[in-house]
Amino acid sequence: MNNYPHPIIAREGWPFLTIALVAALAGSLFAPAYVAVPLWIIALFVLQFFRDPARKIAGGAKTIVAPADGRIVAVEKALDPYLNREAVKVSVFMNVFNVHSNRSPVDGTVQQKWYNPGAFVNAALDKASVENERCALWIKTADGQDVTSVQVAGLVARRILNYVDGGVQLARGQRYGFIRFGSRVDVYLPLDARIKASIGEKVYASSTVLAELA
Repeated sequence: MNNYPHPIIAREGWPFLTIALVAALAGSLFAPAYVAVPLWIIALFVLQFFRDPARKIAGGAKTIVAPADGRIVAVEKALDPYLNREAVKVSVFMNVFNVHSNRSPVDGTVQQKWYNPGAFVNAALDKASVENERCALWIKTADGQDVTSVQVAGLVARRILNYVDGGVQLARGQRYGFIRFGSRVDVYLPLDARIKASIGEKVYASSTVLAELA
């Protein structure tokens, strides 16, 4: 995990890219163009989906950065179902053209991780937060503030990857997981956090500031 950002293509994509490239090369050598061309298009799609570029990490110790690339689809008061508290929920929706590696929104220590199996409804819908397959991290900052970061599977996404457990220290912007093929990340923040994000805003993992802790 400490080797990230690593080579531009995420390790989670290496098997898929290898298969896609072998199929495209085989198509070029042994099949007509109407077969080979679609195979190369698929290979290019896999290549762009699993890209994992280095990112500048914004802000300071109080900063909450975007945990994923995508578009803000929710900024609202909500019940944090993991810590059973009133919170502000900020949700980032990732489509298939976004980078899908997930990064810690804050500097802090993972207190607990929860995995919940579930459905695979469109991740852009609000009900995805409570109905879909998801994996949540409770992160506590050095000054005792709680942030919950939840990976949520989507309509096409069928695999949430999360590489940390309780007791692990995360730096703001540090890579901790990946979701394959369209999904969202919900972040539950303290009510007194100063929200910077707005509905419809395009955000970038680690580089976009979602909020500032009080």
